[in-house]
Amino acid sequence: MQRRFVSIWFRQLLADWQLIRRPELAEIPFVFAAPDHGRMIITASSPLAAAAGAQRGMRAADAKAICAGLEVLDDKPGRAKKLLQGLGEWCIRYAPIVAIDEFGMDGLLMEVSGCPHLWGGERPYLKDIVSRLKSKGYTVRAAIADTPGAAWAISRYGTITPIIEVNGQAEALLPLPPEALRLDEIVLARLRKLGFYQIRSFFNMPRSVLRRRFGEEFLLRLAQALGTEAEALLPIQVPVAFQQRLPCMEPIRTRTAIEIAITKLLESLCPSMQAEGKGLRKGVLTGYRLDGKLVQVSIGTNAASHSVSHLFKLFQLKIDQIRPGLGIELFILEVTKPGDVELPQETIWTEKPGLDDNSVIRLLDRVAGKVGAEVIRRYLPATRYWPERSVSNTTSITAKKDTEWRMDMPRPTELLATPAPIEVMALIPDHPPRFFRYNGVQHQVVKADGPERIEREWWLDEGEHRDYYQVEDDKGRRYWLFRSGHYGSEKQFKWFIHGFFA
Repeated sequence: MQRRFVSIWFRQLLADWQLIRRPELAEIPFVFAAPDHGRMIITASSPLAAAAGAQRGMRAADAKAICAGLEVLDDKPGRAKKLLQGLGEWCIRYAPIVAIDEFGMDGLLMEVSGCPHLWGGERPYLKDIVSRLKSKGYTVRAAIADTPGAAWAISRYGTITPIIEVNGQAEALLPLPPEALRLDEIVLARLRKLGFYQIRSFFNMPRSVLRRRFGEEFLLRLAQALGTEAEALLPIQVPVAFQQRLPCMEPIRTRTAIEIAITKLLESLCPSMQAEGKGLRKGVLTGYRLDGKLVQVSIGTNAASHSVSHLFKLFQLKIDQIRPGLGIELFILEVTKPGDVELPQETIWTEKPGLDDNSVIRLLDRVAGKVGAEVIRRYLPATRYWPERSVSNTTSITAKKDTEWRMDMPRPTELLATPAPIEVMALIPDHPPRFFRYNGVQHQVVKADGPERIEREWWLDEGEHRDYYQVEDDKGRRYWLFRSGHYGSEKQFKWFIHGFFA
């Protein structure tokens, strides 16, 4: 596929932005100015101010002298880049790769290979971009070419059609001035001094001569514009590996239409994931509304999946969160976190598939879609001594346990996260308590079993061991108590309650 690029030039970016915010300035000349070595220098001018002679680079005081009623606004560092960042994010609806033009900080560069056909061709595609930006209040020019450099040159200095045919960039560049090659002012001054006012003047000169007179950067810019040297774009958002777009012929506003759009996206996306053995772990559906706003919903799965029906059910749970407003004109489905799809081992007899059963995994995915993934917990045994440390929490259904649950000794059905201190009376050392007081309530012990000694992990910290007892009070309630340390030791022993049996 032939690579194609679009350059969008915002001819008066800051002025247009200010007029959108303050329409009353349409009849007032104004400029933006920033301090430079103790002077206020103009960084951008409105059309009225520029027509009166207030140009970029001029001192604001001089501009006030030649333009009556000039309003000077403070410019902030990085404002133009911030504006281009927002405009670039809006333009992602037209192409996945959108970059800020760092040379002049007044435009965007887009790689649009494979995108224009979704709008019926390059001409209606470019027309839609320009008309939509103009409707928002921005004065723009745009061009399409095989290279970012050629598109940049035509959008700013071209007088012919802004759509350059494939492999036609050399012919389109010849009548343009050297400024179209994105050269610095020192090189441009040398070119003017030698009488080179068009690219055709030096286009056929030996490269060794051009290198000696104008430097390596000059040849690099020329080669990038012609396409003999690749030029990389730094995208505002890095495109994901799996993505599908669905432009809508008519704005979508109904739930049924959104469901149809999701189905079409998944039917296109899932086969491409399946071909590479991948599946969706996290996905985002973005809708671009007519009013310029975005609506997004996301889903997640416990195991990578490329099942159209399963993923559709997860998105179906989120449709109520989509607010189409006046209508959605473009849907983009992105797999932000893909994963390897594990093929299950085929067996003749399957007695207890457990968590490996796909139906269980899909059920948990749907539960998470309704109530949130954060409310679902899975606990695995951990190789630790103390009970509160012997359990690990995981959100992955595919995680494997490192050890087995301890089954040789009974454990309470409810375990306190932190043992609570209690008051205890015991007859003789190492005997279970006769009664204990917990939360102000006294419990008379009628049955007891123990002790079970559990040591502290000496390789982690020092301290006393625990002697655990299972006790039952006179009302039939059973508890798990322990004494920390020995009777008669230098350190004072303490009693705690740690759990409750059913």
